[in-house]
Amino acid sequence: MQKLLLAVGFMLLVPGLIFAAGAQEAEPEYPVEIEMWIGLGGELGERIEDMAGDFNAMQDEFVVSIVEVGDYEEAMTSAITAFRAGNQPHIIQVYEVGTGTFMGNPEVIYPVYQLMEDMGRPFDTDDYLEQVTGYYSDLEGNMISFPFNSSTPIFYYNAEAFEEAGLDPNDPPQTWPEVEEYARVLMDTGNYSAGFTFQWPSWTQIETFSAWHDVPLGTQANGMLGWDAELVFNDDVRIRHIQTLADWAQEGLFEYGGRRGDAGPLFTSGDVPMYIASSAAYAGVAATAGFDFKASFLPYWPDVDGAPQNSIIGGGSLWVMDGHTDAEYDGVSAFFEYLSSAEVQAEWHQFSGYLPITYDAWELSREQGFYDRVPIHNTAIEQITLNPPTDNSRGLRFGMFPQVRNVILDGMEAAFAGDMSAEDALNQAVERGNALLREFERTVAR
Repeated sequence: MQKLLLAVGFMLLVPGLIFAAGAQEAEPEYPVEIEMWIGLGGELGERIEDMAGDFNAMQDEFVVSIVEVGDYEEAMTSAITAFRAGNQPHIIQVYEVGTGTFMGNPEVIYPVYQLMEDMGRPFDTDDYLEQVTGYYSDLEGNMISFPFNSSTPIFYYNAEAFEEAGLDPNDPPQTWPEVEEYARVLMDTGNYSAGFTFQWPSWTQIETFSAWHDVPLGTQANGMLGWDAELVFNDDVRIRHIQTLADWAQEGLFEYGGRRGDAGPLFTSGDVPMYIASSAAYAGVAATAGFDFKASFLPYWPDVDGAPQNSIIGGGSLWVMDGHTDAEYDGVSAFFEYLSSAEVQAEWHQFSGYLPITYDAWELSREQGFYDRVPIHNTAIEQITLNPPTDNSRGLRFGMFPQVRNVILDGMEAAFAGDMSAEDALNQAVERGNALLREFERTVAR
């Protein structure tokens, strides 16, 4: 197998990265060992280890080992180092914004649809939620990576705080003007540091906001149709939204909590009663919040045509790396077949708060009465499947998007701090982001 060179998405971190030649075929020794690197730790990482253990116990041909390598970004960096040494894992978990970078480097991956076909394993994309598969598929609808932990942002709120403020806990705000109205009522009680907050600002307030309002994040169907896409989120809709958040931050209605999930304690401590966060944040909220909470659909601006549309996914997918033997790939395909089963997916969904990736797992969870017990999880599914996805709400596929996301966050933080107008901040973010996209495009085109 020829030596492989990763394009700019990886070269930015390890310039001149050259891959070792793939493994030579040999008679396999059983059990065949499969290594999967993940970017989830804590209880979620432990549950993935349990899933691998269950798979290992049900057959004697393959042994899947789970390796926790920090968060998603650290997992990608570790994979780069491993490729450099020629000891890449069989499977690596990559967050959704890394999709474009990996798809732009087809030489180093084994597409999942091709893997399952080559290994003779059942694999029908129609079995999977359309809003999930679209994010990880090529233009022909072939899934390139295996969807595993998919989430979507939802609107959490402190039901007890609503009652104490005279608000109906069964009638949460549906629009952004109503969020402001509710925040003012809550703040008038004198019990809270702010009315609302959110986690992962770029994901929730730019990326998902754009899909929810059916406006493009970028051209070329948000990059799905070509690497020559350009970012266009500096229009009146996004400028108005970010400027409104900035004004509310200055007034104290909104409190910024940080670039990732750092805002969580503001909500779970009871200090801030409304919170936009991942559906997968449910387990953490339930474990730490000392109050009754509920969740609803994301708010929207009612004067934007097409809103609400559907939200998009976050989380990650599993990528199969090139350079291994057929026997090892047979093990990978067997493990994916196991992960796709309705029983395994339903249990993972119910444990983690991530979406069920298959319709069968969704139906099984419903039959088991899960949504009657925990309706929040069905809220997330109903929101992401609210309408058939459009070019603006199917997902996004931009090379180097982790770096672009940091550029977006720079602009948002400048606006929230009052250092820039939202218009200037988003104009600058688009300009800087497009420069990164052009850099990636030039490298991929070589």
